Amino acid sequence: MGNELRTIKELEIEYFDHSRLEQYLTAVKKERRNLAALSDTEIMELMGVTQKGEFTLAAALVFGIYPQTWFPQLCITAIALPGTAMGETDSEGARFLDNKRITGSIPDMLEEAVDFVSKNMRTKTIIDVNGRRADKDEYPIIAVREAILNALIHRDYSTLTENTPISIEMFRDRIEIISKGGLFGGGSVDQLGKGRPETRNPALANILELLRVTENRYSGIPTIRRASKESGLPEPEFLVERGTFIVRMRNGMGMSDEDIDKTDIYRAVIQFCSVPRTREEITRFTGKSRYYTMSSIVHPLVLQGRLKMTIPDKPKSSNQQYYSTR
Repeated sequence: MGNELRTIKELEIEYFDHSRLEQYLTAVKKERRNLAALSDTEIMELMGVTQKGEFTLAAALVFGIYPQTWFPQLCITAIALPGTAMGETDSEGARFLDNKRITGSIPDMLEEAVDFVSKNMRTKTIIDVNGRRADKDEYPIIAVREAILNALIHRDYSTLTENTPISIEMFRDRIEIISKGGLFGGGSVDQLGKGRPETRNPALANILELLRVTENRYSGIPTIRRASKESGLPEPEFLVERGTFIVRMRNGMGMSDEDIDKTDIYRAVIQFCSVPRTREEITRFTGKSRYYTMSSIVHPLVLQGRLKMTIPDKPKSSNQQYYSTR
């Protein structure tokens, strides 16, 4: 029996969010049709909400109004720091720009943690190649949500680690989400997102899947990687250090404005070329010279395999067009 299924003798249903539990039971009967004819009590026993009639830790974490009554440290500590290392201060001597302890059920902590990151990350105003202004977040919020959700679902919930919260640390140049427990079931960090590894807390993951909090399809790590790439950010890092799992996303601090601007133009050109475009059309779209457009934008994208030519055997053809491979 996994640690998520250890029971809490003092936990009674009166301490539950009844609307969430009802939503869950309705989802089970609809999506697990072989269980539809069973009573609610039988369903909860089979799905890991109870064990021999007593509510489990997984049930407390999802349905409990305040699980920290029994497990004060099964929460999230979130801090925003002014520098690139712990202990650095701002011009007024402050060590933290924001500091919060986030409690409640997993669905509630997830949303509050995402709000914390959204509030504390910087937003850059950019102007696209058509002169339109748009805001660009420091980190793609979908990647942030997946990283926090991954920590909440897959952390170690054993008695040895129940006094260690999940940590969100926002530095000037990066964000780190840290949770107890290394990789579960063997494998290496390099294999993350490339297969179907064992799940440390399958009952918890299943409950959250039925509540539509997670897809439970091993898509979290690929989503983090894809969203970071699409935002022009460095490759996210996944680390195991001293029994903790760390997701580290860097915000591109240290990249030149030219590199960042070029990333935005690359993305715009790729989208523009969702249908084949001529050299002249792409040049007009970028608003730059034909030489710069072809040498600094189109040709690099062709070399990267992100644009293809309609006449690849005659690259200099006057009828040549370019289209994106998305």
